[in-house]
Amino acid sequence: MVVSGLSLRGASWTFRAHVRNGHNGTESVEVVGGRPGDRAIRSFEPGRIYAATGATRRGSGPALAGELSLAEAPQLPLG
Repeated sequence: MVVSGLSLRGASWTFRAHVRNGHNGTESVEVVGGRPGDRAIRSFEPGRIYAATGATRRGSGPALAGELSLAEAPQLPLG
């Protein structure tokens, strides 16, 4: 998966969980990864997460322009 607006050279991320806060209704997507050898857990808004399509992508530049985030076009049902 690709995280928009996050530029860590060589980083890769794997989906961990979709989280919905029942008290205030906010949602986040937890991912695991980072630079090679890292196993950091981070949370991002669903609108910043994009599906990896096999081609290597970096950051939030023009490579993501015109693509739908997983919040707009989920690959699996979130919920």
